[in-house]
Amino acid sequence: MPINKVEKIWMNGKLVNWDDAKVHVLTHAMHYGSSWFEGIRCYDTKRGPAIFRLNAHLHRLYDSSKMYRAEIPYTLRQLEDAVKETIRANKMKACYIRPLAYRGYGEMGVLPLGCPVDVMIAVWDWGAYLGTDALEHGIDVCVSSWNRPAPNTVPTMSKAGGNYLNSQLIKMEAILDGYSEGIALDTAGYISEGSGENIFLVRDNVIYTPPLISAILPGITRLSVLKLAEDAGLRVVEGLIPREMLSVADEIFFTGTAAEITPIRSVDKMKVGEGNPGPVTKRLQKAFFDVVGNANDKYKWLDFVYD
Repeated sequence: MPINKVEKIWMNGKLVNWDDAKVHVLTHAMHYGSSWFEGIRCYDTKRGPAIFRLNAHLHRLYDSSKMYRAEIPYTLRQLEDAVKETIRANKMKACYIRPLAYRGYGEMGVLPLGCPVDVMIAVWDWGAYLGTDALEHGIDVCVSSWNRPAPNTVPTMSKAGGNYLNSQLIKMEAILDGYSEGIALDTAGYISEGSGENIFLVRDNVIYTPPLISAILPGITRLSVLKLAEDAGLRVVEGLIPREMLSVADEIFFTGTAAEITPIRSVDKMKVGEGNPGPVTKRLQKAFFDVVGNANDKYKWLDFVYD
């Protein structure tokens, strides 16, 4: 999806013009994948622009970098303020927010400890990640030939740039084979997640989702859906899910900042349920958009840009 250029990007404490937001070609992250990022949405609500779970997303950014012994040189509060400053500077009502911490220009080689940790924040317009009608009608996906990394190889709980080489392989394979997205398995053959989304399955009104040990990212939207399901009185089982559950599930859906809650209507050309978004998926979608769209925020998930 093309990026719609805006006016300003926040870089290391300063707002700079979009076209001037540049790094040196010997920046460590460009060579070794040493970056950590977040995807956050700001929604246009009746009370003005509101950021969905800003604190939780930025907390995960610090966790991600900590796993790689990288210390972000700003406090969490400073980055919260910087996100709002960037949105205000660009006069955005709704937008996608991309904070990025990365090993910058300093030394070259695998050892990164002599490189500074730089931070940037960009915002831009971004609609439905998986297509304009995906939220309403669902998408067609496949099981990828690429697995998620094995335990004790890289920390999959970290939203690290280098981890997304695996995601790119999953996504490209799916798109080139005519699907919207791919589902990866873990190295034991259990369901893991999509290239950039967590996954949920519904069978007999019970919701199933993989645990962290299945090499998934601890998604913020995933956690939100777990809470919404609990409050709706729905039973949720977090555990290892065999691949064959994809064939017999009544409903399947992805969750994520970009994907929000996207129904899956087929897997490997096999229809999921009736081939349309099911009642549990639609119920959770409604609960989610009641919060982010209508500002019915009993969970205190929204952070308003203009207090």
